[in-house]
Parts: sequence; structure tokens; C-alpha cells
Amino acid sequence: MTDSSHGTFADVLATASATLRPLCEHLRATIRELHPECVEVVWPRQRIASFGVGPKKMTEHYCYLQVHAAHVNLGFYRGAELPDRERVLEGTGKALRHVKLVDLQAAKLAPVLELLRAAIAERRRATAGSNGAARPRTGRVR
Repeated sequence: MTDSSHGTFADVLATASATLRPLCEHLRATIRELHPECVEVVWPRQRIASFGVGPKKMTEHYCYLQVHAAHVNLGFYRGAELPDRERVLEGTGKALRHVKLVDLQAAKLAPVLELLRAAIAERRRATAGSNGAARPRTGRVR
């Protein structure tokens, strides 16, 4: 049985303006390039696509894309712990941080790639040995 709160990346894209869609697609492609076996879970009502080493949001996910009217947040679940030499992360929560992106050029900058690499590595280390089996990449949780 499929959880009706989950959807596909196309559902998130449908909520983005025409100017933000290429940004969303680029970010997703970058995440998949850096982490080909990533697990993607989508919450269309929240306009979020979340990525991780497994399907569990708060323990296995490392980042998310959230569509807003004029920008896309590239959020990091443990952003407060990530190295941020360029100080691009925003937020004041205990753990969550995000980068506000308005165009494709900003998403291609080195600090964004460094944050993604660090977040993926952190979740891999934190969950290493927890189950040993590779998880399939999917757009839905069943």
C-alpha cells in the first residue's frame, strides 16, 4: 500500500514556477551524480523532495529541496554540523540549515557542492553498518 502523502519529483516540479524548474532539476541531478544510490522521498503538499541513504527522514536523509514562490531552499538536516567556510547556510535551528537559491548559476557554485558532499559523507558515516544492505533509489516509499 502506498502512502498517499508521498509522490514523485514531477509533483514537486509542478509546484515550481517555470524559472525555478531548471534549478530544481539541476539540484536533483547533482545530488544523484554525487550519490547515485540515493533514496528520494517526495512530499508534494509540502513542496519537498528529500534525499538520503535510506527512507527515514530524520535519521537517514541529509538534504531536501523545498520550492517557494521566488526561490528554492536546499536544506540540510544536519546543516549546523557541516563545514560552511563561505557562510552560505541560513537558519537558527538546532540542526537544520538551508541555502536559498534563486537561479541555476548559484546552484553550481563550489560552496553548494561542498555542502552536498559533506552532508552525504556525514550520513554515510553515521549510518554505516546499521543495515549493510544497499537500498534502492526510488521516488516513492511503499
